[in-house]
Amino acid sequence: MNHEKVAVLDFGSQYTHLLANRMRRHGVYTEILEPEVSADDLKEYKAIILSGGPQSVYAEDAPTLDQNVFDLGVPILGVCYGHQLMQHLLGGKVEAGGTKEYGLANINVKKPEGFFKNISEKNQVWMSHGDTVEELGPGFEEIASSEDLPFSAVANEERRFYGVQYHPEVTHSTEGMQMLDNFLDIAGVSRDWSIKEFIKEEIDAIHDKVGDKKVFLLCSGGVDSTVAFALLEKALGEDRVYGLLVDTGLMRLDEANKVKNMLDAAGFKNLHVADKKTEFLTALAGKTEPEEKRKIIGNLFWEVKEQAAEELDLNMDEWVVGQGTIYPDTIETGGTKHADTIKTHHNRVDLMVELIEAGKVIEPLAQLYKDEVRDLGEELGLPHELVWRQPFPGPGLGVRILCHSGKDVQREFAAEVTGLDAKDIAVVGEPNFEESSQNITKFINEQGIEGVAQVLPIKSVGVQGDERTYKHPVAIFTDSRNWDKLELISTGITNRFFEVNRVILALSGRPGEFSLSVADLSEPRVELLQRIDDDVNTIMAEAPESYDIWQFPVVLMPVSTNTGGESVVLRPIVSTEAMTASFARIDLEVLDKIVEKATGEGAVSHIFYDLTHKPPGTIEWE
Repeated sequence: MNHEKVAVLDFGSQYTHLLANRMRRHGVYTEILEPEVSADDLKEYKAIILSGGPQSVYAEDAPTLDQNVFDLGVPILGVCYGHQLMQHLLGGKVEAGGTKEYGLANINVKKPEGFFKNISEKNQVWMSHGDTVEELGPGFEEIASSEDLPFSAVANEERRFYGVQYHPEVTHSTEGMQMLDNFLDIAGVSRDWSIKEFIKEEIDAIHDKVGDKKVFLLCSGGVDSTVAFALLEKALGEDRVYGLLVDTGLMRLDEANKVKNMLDAAGFKNLHVADKKTEFLTALAGKTEPEEKRKIIGNLFWEVKEQAAEELDLNMDEWVVGQGTIYPDTIETGGTKHADTIKTHHNRVDLMVELIEAGKVIEPLAQLYKDEVRDLGEELGLPHELVWRQPFPGPGLGVRILCHSGKDVQREFAAEVTGLDAKDIAVVGEPNFEESSQNITKFINEQGIEGVAQVLPIKSVGVQGDERTYKHPVAIFTDSRNWDKLELISTGITNRFFEVNRVILALSGRPGEFSLSVADLSEPRVELLQRIDDDVNTIMAEAPESYDIWQFPVVLMPVSTNTGGESVVLRPIVSTEAMTASFARIDLEVLDKIVEKATGEGAVSHIFYDLTHKPPGTIEWE
């Protein structure tokens, strides 16, 4: 390819590929490289971006770069960790921050030109950092600050070096795209890349990868695998692509039949369904740990593929396995050198990674984000309803049904708060759920919300400062339904109370003594969530508007004030690329219908509404 290029040096941020995505959105071909690349190898690039990352720049093992990069004479933009690293290496000072910023923040622009050309003097950005720049290196000046901290953006105009503490690449940074566009203007780079260019180049890559073999594609009926199916057929022809849809028993109510009929109607004739409900539920019986469940599901997908190949009498030496993997699946599994593992995606278990490294797997969408995949689907002529389906995770309801093994959660919680080993700690007299709940209750009352907070005895996965967290949600019981105020409260709690990473609002049920029930992925629990999930989707289909909902997970957790009871969490989110998200703001009349329907299930005692952005929470709970 003869495109003028921008390089992103990847220090492990969950948003690294989102930076590349945004550059491509501006029509600039962008490549992601390891930060250890030599300055000589970067001479062909028109600009360089230093990504965020999960580590501290002053740590002994912190990733760094060839400092000759700063002598190449090209514009450099440091983002979050990259901003801190630039200051650390060029004479500034970075320390652990007394104030940490996660989620939405406002910055005040002090120099509305250059990097901030056509940018509002006060605008919203997305923060995710614990460390802070305390002093600037020679030649740098502050060009923006946040309400809590200085040096939100800095510049050395003479050398065309810029640093931002926030993430302009995420959609929640409302003017971030304009800032990145300004940086590209400063670099003078050509805008000559597009999805149409990607199609031509990827078709050539598919031919090179597959040769004269065929592709055995694992399908889910979701956007990613459907678009991958269409692209592979365009490249190879219908007869050389075989689609296998596995019914794991963890799909939505009657989902396998609905997907099969929908894809048939869209013209995909070479699609087959394997009913493997029994195998999956049997393998998952008694399993409660989220990562273990994900890995079991991922490995079983491969075993089912092998079984299907035998049943069809296929010679796998003549086939390549295909997947609709997109980049968030890779980056969240720690798929780049310096990235932290947030969760293991079912298409990134160890066996699958080995096959990828051996050249036996093709993933034509592996460098794209969801918004780009949708653009690609439209360009390939797929029906609109297929391209814009809500995403559904590969492990399905397996990661939306939370489980519990019966361990002493209170002891584990005290260990988290004190930093001691759980086996060595005496729970009596140590920090506990009640104490944390009281502290958070005091905080929300001080912010003008009348109500009670309770830390719940269960955990969910989150992402804070590019690192994986596995912490407790806090439930708020209040009559307030002021979404703006609740959003501020949610961000304030997760920034100040490190023992929680998620804030949920009680829509039904009263505060009380919550307990965990021992529970796994049993068939009755799967069927319960399928019914509730189907009710939610039916009500939302009849709602007066879409509320810009991109995905609507419904979560079942064995937490209740009733012995053996369950609670439901509604998690509707607004997003475009899955790397960041905010909670949707649904009208109360619609929520009332959902609550009424869901509480009709006798086992459900509480209905909660997730008020957590991503970060600090992930979209899914596991």
